[in-house]
Amino acid sequence: MILTGPAIKSAVKSGDVALEPFDETDLNPNSYNYHLADSLLVLGFGGKLARKISLSSEGFILKPGKVYLGATLERIGSDRYVTLLLGRSSIGRLGIFLNVTADLGHLGSCSHWTLELTVVQPVRVYPKMKIGQVSFWLTDGSSSHRYAGRYHCDSQPVGNRDRTITRKAR
Repeated sequence: MILTGPAIKSAVKSGDVALEPFDETDLNPNSYNYHLADSLLVLGFGGKLARKISLSSEGFILKPGKVYLGATLERIGSDRYVTLLLGRSSIGRLGIFLNVTADLGHLGSCSHWTLELTVVQPVRVYPKMKIGQVSFWLTDGSSSHRYAGRYHCDSQPVGNRDRTITRKAR
């Protein structure tokens, strides 16, 4: 079962959902709009960090053929609901692919989520722009496990922490 906008608002007020900062105007019928934080990592060959970019009010032009890691401005998560990070149709129509492979947030995970961004044409992005949306889903069945993995409690974009994958890419 997916939470509606009013249910998301209620879950934030009760503490069942973390959305910080929270702005009621970013509620949608079944999701919440999240924003791009103020820095990007540009990845090079094998997922190695090539450079860090601080976004200014003039923005930054993303270029095809590169992988950029950003982060959500908001800290997002829940011990009760599974989060699903989605793109916004208006962003997709600009040619930005957002989190094509990593959109699921497990129970207990709460972070400024790392966002994987690629583009098919040059596109300018800005800090605090609405970049995606998050939905919250109630689970069916019991789970004694809460996420405590490699990508937990991050506050900025984070590169690949899987040593077996990065070792093979060399």
